[in-house]
Amino acid sequence: MMWLLNHHPSLLMGKAYRKRAQCRAKSNSTVSVQTSSALILQTDGNENSPDSKKIWVSGTSLMRCQTCNIFSRQPNTVGVIGGVSVLSTLIFLEKLVWWSSRNGEECLPFVVCSDPVLSKQLSFHSPLHAPKIKDAQIQLNHILIIENLLHKRAFLEQSGAHCLVMPCHLSHAWHSEISEGCSLPFLHVGDCVAMELKKAKLKPLEAGSNVRIGVLATDAASIASCYQDKLSSQGFEVVVLDRESQEHTIIPAMEALNRRDREGARNLLRIAIQVLLVRAVNFVILACDEMQGLLPHNDPLLKKCIDPMDALARSTIKWAKSTPKLSKRI
Repeated sequence: MMWLLNHHPSLLMGKAYRKRAQCRAKSNSTVSVQTSSALILQTDGNENSPDSKKIWVSGTSLMRCQTCNIFSRQPNTVGVIGGVSVLSTLIFLEKLVWWSSRNGEECLPFVVCSDPVLSKQLSFHSPLHAPKIKDAQIQLNHILIIENLLHKRAFLEQSGAHCLVMPCHLSHAWHSEISEGCSLPFLHVGDCVAMELKKAKLKPLEAGSNVRIGVLATDAASIASCYQDKLSSQGFEVVVLDRESQEHTIIPAMEALNRRDREGARNLLRIAIQVLLVRAVNFVILACDEMQGLLPHNDPLLKKCIDPMDALARSTIKWAKSTPKLSKRI
């Protein structure tokens, strides 16, 4: 199957299906999608490594097939609003591909809109830059970010998506503004995590208290609040670092990563997790892309950590599989 793409903003769209391609690609490879061209990605969901065919095409040739809205024929098509990091978006897509095509099933159809301009706009909201930026400039960028995300939503709606997801922690700070008036299901990562934790029937670690869930984020004020409302509605108590602990662990950990000091960042992340565990939290939500993969796979602390995008991917697949599909392939 081919895909409808537009070269500005960069769009990666695809329906992953089980068909052996001629080229093999490593699952951990980084793909750069540029505004001058687009990438068509075709992925096979068999065994332990992805088979994929990547085709670069110019914006001119893509424009010719803009009217071919093939996705509208599939009622379980998922629209993905790309986040700050293209790599993080691709990692999320990889989860959709592998997890939805287990047991020989066909992967769910999806369409993705990703724009690198969003990364620059969101940088104003980073705790590493915010002290140097005036409030008026932050407010202006707040408006630009919402406009950017609304544009992506509109594009995906017009491209035939029947459900929207946004695999980006920072973007979820504006989820309510972006989803307002949307006629499609628009999954919230906080709801997905809260529902999975509720089904787990956890017991509080301290008598007489609610089950506590910790949240680690670079911007505790905006990002953690996205989880706090959703988790609190399910009876959980949300625990975040106090300002001093945040400034002595998470912020310097991100600074260490910028210096490519992964060991230093890893040690600071361990300290931050331990601070929350001491406060009797059952699990710690790592609400930051940079925190994922920082701890080694055999680190016992990982058993106490949650990648919220895993929950979002599982909920997305559950929605797609609960939606009737066409009996014939297009």
